[in-house]
Amino acid sequence: MTALVVLGVALTAAGIGGLAYCILEGLRVKREKPAPDVVRARLQKLVAINLGSVALAACGLMAVVLGVML
Repeated sequence: MTALVVLGVALTAAGIGGLAYCILEGLRVKREKPAPDVVRARLQKLVAINLGSVALAACGLMAVVLGVML
């Protein structure tokens, strides 16, 4: 079950990395102040990445909990 915990930690770290990317990219968009339609397009892409990152981190945490329980 150690492998499950290690896999869960890796998935969680990847998810948190994705969230950090979303934060940094959102700040970059805010700093650049592009046209509203460009902002909307870039933020829509970030929403998808953000949702995937949260799901990945949640799956990783579930794997860690399952590995610890077993």
